[in-house]
Order: sequence, then C-alpha cells, then structure tokens
Amino acid sequence: MGETTLIRNARWWRTGERIDLAFSDGRVLAGLPPSPDRLLDAGGAVLSPGLVDVHVHLREPGQGHKETIETGTRAAAAGGFTAVACMPNTEPPLDRREWIEWVLTRARDAGSARVHPMGAVTVGQRGERLTEFLALRDAGAVALSDDGKPIASAAMMRRALEYARDAGLPIVCHEEDPTLSAGGQMNEGPTATRLGLRGIPGAAESTMVRRDVELAALSAGRLHLAHLSCLESLEALRDAKRRGLAVTGETCPHYWTLTDEAVGDYDTHARMNPPLRSARDREAVLQAIADGTIDCLATDHAPHAADEKDQPFDRAPFGIVGLETALALTLTFLVEPGHLSLARAIELWTEAPRRIFGLPEVSLAPGTPADLVLFDPGAEWTVEPGRFRSRGRNTPFGGWTLRGRILLTVCGGEVTFGGDGLEVASTGDGRDRAAVAPPVEHHA
Repeated sequence: MGETTLIRNARWWRTGERIDLAFSDGRVLAGLPPSPDRLLDAGGAVLSPGLVDVHVHLREPGQGHKETIETGTRAAAAGGFTAVACMPNTEPPLDRREWIEWVLTRARDAGSARVHPMGAVTVGQRGERLTEFLALRDAGAVALSDDGKPIASAAMMRRALEYARDAGLPIVCHEEDPTLSAGGQMNEGPTATRLGLRGIPGAAESTMVRRDVELAALSAGRLHLAHLSCLESLEALRDAKRRGLAVTGETCPHYWTLTDEAVGDYDTHARMNPPLRSARDREAVLQAIADGTIDCLATDHAPHAADEKDQPFDRAPFGIVGLETALALTLTFLVEPGHLSLARAIELWTEAPRRIFGLPEVSLAPGTPADLVLFDPGAEWTVEPGRFRSRGRNTPFGGWTLRGRILLTVCGGEVTFGGDGLEVASTGDGRDRAAVAPPVEHHA
C-alpha cells in the first residue's frame, strides 16, 4: 500500500454526521489506518465527493490565450471540482477522434481534474454533415454537442438524435433560434431599450427547446438542454418530463443570481449567451431548481482574454468564468435562503451529472476513487478575480462577499487544491483520532 492520508473530524455531506475517512493508492479505504502518513483535521467542515461540471470551455486546442487545459483544470480544482466535461467549440472543433484523444492525453499530462470531452455533432460545427459518432464515442467522448452554435435544421437535429441514440450518447443542445437572436446583444426588455442595445427574446431559446423536445419524442433520442435561462424553456422541460421523454436540463449560477439589470452601464462581464433574463425568469429558474425540474447544475465556464472583454459592449464576446465561484453561489443563493438543502445542492453537482452523462461513480464509499472536496459552508470570502487560477477574469461577481470556502480538493488521491492549515502532527499510535468509519453510500 502506498502513502495513506486520514481526514478526521469532517461532516458527511448527506446528514452532517461526523466521519473520518482515509485513502491510499487513489482509493477510499474501508478502515482507518492506525498510523497514517498524513493526518488532516477537517475542523467540522463538510466532506463530499468531488464536484462535476458538465459544461466547461477549456479552449484547447487553438485558444490558449483564453484558457488551457492546465489552467482550466486548476481553476476547477480551486472550485472543488474533480471532473469537468469540456465543450467541443475549440479551434479546430473536437469533430474527429484524433482531437478527442489529444484532449485526453493533454489532460492526463497537465490536468488537475478529470476531463471528459464532448464531441461535435456536425463537422466543423457547421450544421451540414454529422460527425462519426461511434468513432468519437470510442475515443472517449461522453456526449455530443455543437455548443456555441445551434443546430438550426430540424431534419439535421432529428438525424443527430437518432444516430446518437444508437451510439448511446446524449445530444447537448445550445438552444437558440438564430433568426430571432441575430444581432442581439442582451435580453430583450426595458434595460436593453434604455441602453439602446438590440435584444434577444426568451422565445429565441424556448422555441428551439420546444422543437427539440418534439424531436426527442419522434426519435426516442436522449436530449440534454444546456444553460436554460427562461420560464418558457423550463415549462417545456417540465412537459417533456410529464411525457416520460429522455430529456434532461441544466442551468447556471448566473441565471439564479442575476437579471439583465446587471448589465448596468454596458458591463461586458454581464454579457453571456443565453443572456441574463428578467426577474420573472430568475424566479422561474429558482423554482425549477427547487421542484426538481432542473436535473443538474453547470457553470458554462467561458473564459476570455482581458482585452477581448475590454471592448464596446456590442463587440465583446459572450461568456463569463464560473468554476471558482460556483459552489459559493450555490450555498449563498440556493442553500442559505432555503431553496435547497445542502445535500440536494451537492447532489446536483455530483451524483446527478454523473448519472446523466454515464460518468464513473464517485462517492465516499470504500473502494471508490478518492475524488473528494472539503469545504466550510459558513466561511465568508470576497471574490477577487485577479486571484483566479483561470486565465479568465471575466466575472460579474467581482467584489461580492459569498459563503462557502473550498479547503481541500483531492483527485485520484492527489491533493489538487488547498490543504493549508489542515495537516496536524500524528502521535503514531492512533490515540488522537476517533474510529468513525466511512459512510455506506445508498443511491436512489
């Protein structure tokens, strides 16, 4: 057995009960070693499986000035994430098995988190010809998406769902009707009118959601709706669930914390696509999370170089970073106000995305991978973008005070973030630690 690490005096994420947990050789141990090589005192912080973000733009290949797999996974680890699914809208797009393999190799060499690439649905993401779904799957793609671009043709979308069904992969959809959104800069509404900016109506998203729900019914394919932002889209997702369709959906922290008024006086850090919506839509997102309509949470982490965002609003690119603020925004604006329990919130960042995308099981049970996060849900901190591990600093949350600090992230038994101040001297005889066994995980 290799070096052993014991985390003591933690709280189990499901119930809050005290647990001690040990790991070695990348796996959670069934018992507690009497003399661990490393002893960490959690001080009552919460211990959970590592978080999973199924909507991340790592920007490689081709856009390393925005982010790299190395910097993006460092940001993930700082946010408590041990796994991310990366989107294929790179340069070139991940539309061939060679590029999927390249990403996986790069992640193994330089990554601080497990990386699960998504392959493009169409060649070059041009919406004209389907990629080789089976080849992408066999190379390691966990889903298919033309994210960043909608699949405008209903016939193409139907074929994609049918072929993806046979390949056993979900299609992840960026839902946008380009004939309704063309030239739009932000949400259509009073703020856009005041600023003299062209608006993007909620219908640009919801009409495509409705279309693709019907195509999922027609094809019996698996559909995952990305970054949902408005009431009508959420109603379409509810309808799909009532009908028993294989349709799931996600939303992002900025849609439950902000409205289009955050654009203020042309703040490009509040410019993303789908755009920030109205207060009515924000309330609808909160309700959909609380009532279980939303299946999992994601960040849509989209880093850009500073000079790209430092342009007039209508020329700056869409997108914000999110990995390093996601858990704190969840705890501050979902758990603390009572929209979700802590256990449910963590489930939406751990077990739920793993189920949807068929990712390997991770829990605190003995024998499972030691992919863990330890966090203090009550600790306050101030968002300082200049200290992000990501290359992107483009966040609307700069200067905000949030609750929930990451203390330690472990991936495959290796510490990828934190740990400072947790290590204590071991007596070598085990007398200073309680023998509280790891919990037995029960899954629905």
